[in-house]
Amino acid sequence: MPTLPWVTVERPTTETVQIMASRLEVRSLRHVPGFLATSIVLRRQARRSPGALGIALKADLTRRTFWTLSAWTDQEAIGAYAHTDPHASAIVRARAVMRESTFVFWSVPAADLPIDWSEARRRIAEEREKRSSTATL
Repeated sequence: MPTLPWVTVERPTTETVQIMASRLEVRSLRHVPGFLATSIVLRRQARRSPGALGIALKADLTRRTFWTLSAWTDQEAIGAYAHTDPHASAIVRARAVMRESTFVFWSVPAADLPIDWSEARRRIAEEREKRSSTATL
């Protein structure tokens, strides 16, 4: 599984920071190379975005699944990144190739950075389980 490890972008200046983690699964193996290339571009954008504190990426290419983990000064910084190109355009293009996506957000003390992947995966699994149980009602 290719991993781009946690990179600290800036040191937090607040006691609490916002975490965003995602799990993104593409429909077919043929979509993996393009999605991986786009992920690298968006990682570069995140590292240059105001409010970014740290970022990491994992890709399980054979399972067509990508994982992101990032820390931000606040929710507004996350929103600004998401609504700025190239990320904003990438979201529109990705919809055609996505099988499933899960996003989770939470706050942690700045001293807890970097966040461990196990925590991100646990929270994503909980969110997916919640959505699954809601869909069956």
